[in-house]
Amino acid sequence: MATAKKQTRSRPETIARRREILRAATDIFGSKGSVNGTLTDIAEQVGMTHAGILHHFGSKDQLLMEVLTYRDESDVDHLEEKHIPTGIEFFRHLVRTAFSNAHRAGLVQAYAVLSAESVTDDHAARDYFEDRYRTLRQEAVEAFTQICAERGVATPETAYRAGAGILAVMDGLQVQWLLDPTNIELGETSEFAIEAIVSAVLSPQPSPLREPALEAVAD
Repeated sequence: MATAKKQTRSRPETIARRREILRAATDIFGSKGSVNGTLTDIAEQVGMTHAGILHHFGSKDQLLMEVLTYRDESDVDHLEEKHIPTGIEFFRHLVRTAFSNAHRAGLVQAYAVLSAESVTDDHAARDYFEDRYRTLRQEAVEAFTQICAERGVATPETAYRAGAGILAVMDGLQVQWLLDPTNIELGETSEFAIEAIVSAVLSPQPSPLREPALEAVAD
């Protein structure tokens, strides 16, 4: 029985139907948000019933998770290898993503809510976000490693912290932007922060923030 179900899900028409639902859900959640956008809205857009959506995705939370994955795939679909690039293009891709996110507040809201909720035990989204952050941190290190190799220098120890910092800045700015979109420029501010962190890794300067006592301890 389980094998039959797996085969059914893998049929081309089923895959096409699921992607149609994901596109509709992306539009609905993007325009109405994850709370106000309903499964009924999505079902009406694709000519299905509420029960039909649940047949394919099980629950609204599961559909939201798959929409986020679909968004990730769509963000790199135009790239030659359909994967986030490395080297300096990795950081440029992050900047482009921030500018794109400024035009899809509903999805950004869904991401912010789910990522915050995922820190609780046994949350359905926990594995997704753990894997996402782990992968992106490692890809940031690999990008720094490539850039440094091109410059003929060793990758600095700060690369991992810088990668984590960039992700934190991007997600934190999204929250600020959602709360105050008039005064926060999501794309431009994200670009400024990413540039600052990348520059700090590739061209380190004495810290203007560190107190003399801390400098002595570090030395």
